[in-house]
Amino acid sequence: MSSTRSPLCAVALFAFVVLVVAFSTRNWRSEDAKKTLLEELRARQQEILPFYPTKDGDTLSGTSAGSDVDAVACSQLARMQIAALLGSGYTKTVVQALLPPGPSVALKSVNHRGSDMRQCLEQFHDPMGCHQLVSFKLKKEIILLQRLQHPNIIKLKGHCQDGRTGRGITAILEQGTPLEMIQLLQSPWEERFRVCLGLVRLLHYLSQSPLGSVALLDFQSRQFVLVDGELKLTDLDDANVKEPTCQSDSDCMLQFPLRNFSFHCSEQRICEGMNEMRNLYNAYRYFFMYLLPHQAPPMLQPLVKEIMNSTGELKKGIASTLEAFEEILHIFKSGHHLENLPPLVIRDYVAVRGVSSVGSVNYRCWPSYSHQGCVLSVHSVTEAADICRSQPQCSSFTVQDQRTWTGRLLASFQSSFSHLVPDVNSVVYVRKMKASLVQAL
Repeated sequence: MSSTRSPLCAVALFAFVVLVVAFSTRNWRSEDAKKTLLEELRARQQEILPFYPTKDGDTLSGTSAGSDVDAVACSQLARMQIAALLGSGYTKTVVQALLPPGPSVALKSVNHRGSDMRQCLEQFHDPMGCHQLVSFKLKKEIILLQRLQHPNIIKLKGHCQDGRTGRGITAILEQGTPLEMIQLLQSPWEERFRVCLGLVRLLHYLSQSPLGSVALLDFQSRQFVLVDGELKLTDLDDANVKEPTCQSDSDCMLQFPLRNFSFHCSEQRICEGMNEMRNLYNAYRYFFMYLLPHQAPPMLQPLVKEIMNSTGELKKGIASTLEAFEEILHIFKSGHHLENLPPLVIRDYVAVRGVSSVGSVNYRCWPSYSHQGCVLSVHSVTEAADICRSQPQCSSFTVQDQRTWTGRLLASFQSSFSHLVPDVNSVVYVRKMKASLVQAL
């Protein structure tokens, strides 16, 4: 009997040892994972501490907008109605929220189903700790939005760290529309130039911000939105506020898929200006290359070409680039690029004031402010008359009191119309060969 019991005891003892070892290993791994998670949490905390105005630690609570009349408080989050999902990424989710009677806002919070949270849970098995870890990207973004304020950076209306809302930490932002490059490519040059100008103004600010030179490491169109036609940066969690350190010039290399650029390692052992140049070349390859040259006004094309060459080769910095953009804007707004227009071309048209055309037969031109017709911005009625003369199908054009962001007039071009109706804000210009038609009307 003892001979039978002995093997069974040995098996039981072996199983017990295996269980003890497995349990001990699991505990050891659990403790090791907790230690690693704590180390990562401390590292993230140290990463964002320099961004605070004072070293008082983490003060993210309540609303950050201060005395701003547009500020939104934590207490209002519970009453907001979620209208739509605006976007979802590795770390964050953005939804549109309605708070009558004010305008809709964008709520940015941690994406609990995102890959960052999923990978953290797989590694650490700690939901609360992982939520804190993943939240640091959003915390960093909120702090940077507080410190970096510029017309081309999305406006932070408030932020909240309140468990009662069920969202944890939440950033409350002005709402923009996603930047759709395909749609931009089909828009008038004036609007594409506006986007590029806003981007250059932003990068000039970031090159000398209150935190130092800021590099946007994730520089793509999805990081931006449009608010009333103005480009605004909406993602800052991947921003870097330190110039790269170096030991020699070989450490100061900017590498892109098709180009590499070398910079000087300073006596302070930093690659001075590298953040600025990284931003500028990314602006060239993601924005300028597609939006600037095509259909630029003929007299402005040499200036545009010069910008393309200098940014594509990084021959000049952001300050010089901004000066070049502002020069183009001045010329475009003043109409100096139209000095060769025939001044008497307007004499070929009869002006019928205080009316607008009805039953117009519209034709399409590209790029137009309207997909249903030919609506272009003009500096003056003389330019509109010259455009109409150059288009065989154009017999008249209408100018109303609508203006673009540069102050230029919007003119609508027609091939014909059935009759005129009173409109104090409109003037219809008809080719003189159609004057009899106007008199009949």
